[in-house]
Amino acid sequence: MESKNLKQEVTDKYSLRGRVFNRIREDILNGKYKDNEELKEVAIGEELGVSRTPVREAFRQLELEGLIKIIPNKGAYVTGIKVKDIRDIYMIRSKLEGLCARWACENISKEQLEEMEENIFLAEFHAGKGHMDQMAEMDNRFHNILYESCNSKMLEHILKDYHQYVWRIRQQTLSGSRGAVSNGEHRLIFEAIRDNDPDKAEQLADMHMINAYENMVKNGLLELFAEKENEEMNEAEKKSSKKSKTDK
Repeated sequence: MESKNLKQEVTDKYSLRGRVFNRIREDILNGKYKDNEELKEVAIGEELGVSRTPVREAFRQLELEGLIKIIPNKGAYVTGIKVKDIRDIYMIRSKLEGLCARWACENISKEQLEEMEENIFLAEFHAGKGHMDQMAEMDNRFHNILYESCNSKMLEHILKDYHQYVWRIRQQTLSGSRGAVSNGEHRLIFEAIRDNDPDKAEQLADMHMINAYENMVKNGLLELFAEKENEEMNEAEKKSSKKSKTDK
């Protein structure tokens, strides 16, 4: 009985740490915390209803992911996702999503294949109605089905992380005509997987990521992202300067 309680205690500890980490990471990626903004352990702990310990542990993990920088005797500051990071992520994703689609040909279940097809039909419906929020949700789900169907927890974990890293800019890309075009590419990937054609599935999934990135460049979304990034940096620097003067 004692060992069972200990196991539950350990499980709760790690799930708490994971929840705190995921929440802070999500807040960084969705723009709640700006570039160069200081993250304060006490304030975040109070907001999440936890002690400083899981927040501090989350900070260490976030630094390993490159999302924050911890400066000794000063604090933790958001570094976030930069324009170059976005390009790197899409180029890496293009190769890994291709591999994922190839493996999905061998491992996808009948249920996953049916859900993937249903997802495409629903996305077509929402595109026709101009429901952009639902289009983004359908896009997320399509990729999650693809990742889950490759039967590799390592590849699934990496791709889900990369997918989340570019969430802010992906919302903008799907708000225009790219949403319907992207869903058309999803259909081609689905058909290649359904027909068990790994070479074609890999090629299509690879190009899907390249097309998404090129659409961002063509429509000036990376420039807008960079401008927003600079604004956030300047704002954070002003706040830091005011804080320094107040501390003096």
